[in-house]
Amino acid sequence: MSLLTSSLGRFRLVAFVEGISYLSLGITMILKYHYGMPKPNYVVGMLHGGLFILYVILLIQVGFMYKWGIVKMFWGFVASLIPFGTFYADVKLFREK
Repeated sequence: MSLLTSSLGRFRLVAFVEGISYLSLGITMILKYHYGMPKPNYVVGMLHGGLFILYVILLIQVGFMYKWGIVKMFWGFVASLIPFGTFYADVKLFREK
C-alpha cells in the first residue's frame, strides 16, 4: 500500500513525521538551554505543534473511517505524547493486518 493513496497511509506518514519532530525537540532543547540558541527550538516547536494538531485531526478521521474503537483511538492519542510512541503505534496499531 502506498502511503499517499489512502487516508490511513497519509495518517501513518504524518505520525512518522510528527514523531521525528517530537524527537527533534530534544535536540533543540539542548541547543536552547546549553548553547543559548533559542531559534531552532522555536522553529521546530512551531512545526511540531502544527504536526501534532494534524495528527489528532487525522487520527479522528481515520478512526471513524476504519471504525476503530474508542480504546484504539485513545492509545493512538497517548502514543503522540510519548517519545517514540508514534513509531511503536505504527507497528502495533496503525498497520492494516
